[in-house]
Amino acid sequence: MLPEFSSGQWALAVAAAMGIGISKSGLPGVSLLHVVFFAQLFPGLASTGVVLPMLVAGDLGAVALYRRHAQWNYIARTLPPAILGVVAGWAVMRWTQDHGIPGSRFNPVIGAIVLALALLQLGRHWKPALLAGVPHTTAFAWSMGLVAGITTMLANAAGPVIGLYLLAVALPKEAFVGTGAWFFLLINLIKVPFSLQLGLITGPSLAFNIVLLPAIAAGLLGGRWAIVRIPQRVFDSLILVFALAASARLLISG
Repeated sequence: MLPEFSSGQWALAVAAAMGIGISKSGLPGVSLLHVVFFAQLFPGLASTGVVLPMLVAGDLGAVALYRRHAQWNYIARTLPPAILGVVAGWAVMRWTQDHGIPGSRFNPVIGAIVLALALLQLGRHWKPALLAGVPHTTAFAWSMGLVAGITTMLANAAGPVIGLYLLAVALPKEAFVGTGAWFFLLINLIKVPFSLQLGLITGPSLAFNIVLLPAIAAGLLGGRWAIVRIPQRVFDSLILVFALAASARLLISG
């Protein structure tokens, strides 16, 4: 059974679904749109379960478009800690459900983490020698993977975290998108049983997801069109701008 939305709410849902496609195939920072829009349509933790199958659909499309560009060494370094982060995030979500605490309480913490990472990357832009070797260390990869796992489970908000990591290791834009596509496909598939256990994915939510699949596909094609036309320097700057915007939104939404 589909939700009884007004025409304006359906328009918002379609725009958010297109945003998922665009963020997966070209501009990861656009994920801020679907996080905000779906949180308005499905308050609380419910939005994470509604969005997850659509994220998987977007990941599948992005992998199909960019599978040859993935840098698997970066995925191998960040995926194990991300899985640990998903388990930790699931435990936190169970605790919040048991105690009636809104999941949005954690948004400012996530926002502060993203802001700190974005500011660090800005510092490295101004002074390239600043912490030059850090992004390629195992400790940095594990830290970013762990944070990504926790934030993606709590709020589907790991896009800026992984985006800043891939930006820090200086991946070209196609490799950036391809690596991110495979990473998020794997981690989002791992999240599915946890979301099912929490009761966040249901029959009605899946029906809603199916209705929005064409919008996700349109977004994937739009993102693909954009990525080949955006210069690398502009692409890198957009990742930082979107990350800063995401952190600001999370900081004020707790």
